[in-house]
Amino acid sequence: MTSQGVPHHIAVLDDEVDITQLLANYLGGQGFRVSQVHQGRALDALMAADPPSLVLLDLGLPGEDGFAIARRLREHHQCGLIIITGRGDAVDKVVGLEIGADDYVTKPFDLRELLARIKSVLRRVAAPAVVATAPAAPAAAVTAAPPERLRFLDWELDLAARRLANRAGVEVVLTGGEFDLLSVFVRHPGRVLSRDFLLESTRGREAAPFDRTIDVQVGRLRKKLEADPESPQLIKSVRSAGYMLAVPVVGA
Repeated sequence: MTSQGVPHHIAVLDDEVDITQLLANYLGGQGFRVSQVHQGRALDALMAADPPSLVLLDLGLPGEDGFAIARRLREHHQCGLIIITGRGDAVDKVVGLEIGADDYVTKPFDLRELLARIKSVLRRVAAPAVVATAPAAPAAAVTAAPPERLRFLDWELDLAARRLANRAGVEVVLTGGEFDLLSVFVRHPGRVLSRDFLLESTRGREAAPFDRTIDVQVGRLRKKLEADPESPQLIKSVRSAGYMLAVPVVGA
């Protein structure tokens, strides 16, 4: 359910009717509204007429490759996307995530685990819609918005412009993933953040075993921010726990 009491709409695209019916029954019992489609063109029609909050997409479809459908969804829609497939190959998983899938689940799957993943993705993708449809507050009730520019040591992070600059105003180029990760750190200074928390906050998914995505991005941030990346003073490792931004953050 959304914060306004309206059930989230989920589309299930799979050519196996038994699978779509199983998911429709289970997710319907969990309070979701579910549409079953079995071809890419049927999903296209649904997206135009009654767009869902999230799509569960099988890759092995007749007539059109599932990756092509995933690309089309990412180019034209803001919905959540979870790939559900029998393809367990690591290359397929990497391709799916690089295309922009929020998660990748292999068959056979546990329904309770899938439900947890669905809720995780919806928490991330549904927030903008709630803000956009909320009625405007009366002028007297309006409170100050959170600062869009945050300073820590010699750095200033502009959240609205997605820009990082040093004290001299020189911009440091960050990738999208690096910026998202740094944004999480500056919003939680002095707190130990687990890899699972960081990955879910930046990518909307949980860490898989041996997933080193966060470690790689932290290493890249250190090279761009730290005076000595080998002895970091900004983003510190906390053994067996995660990482922490070890300096205070103030509004600019």
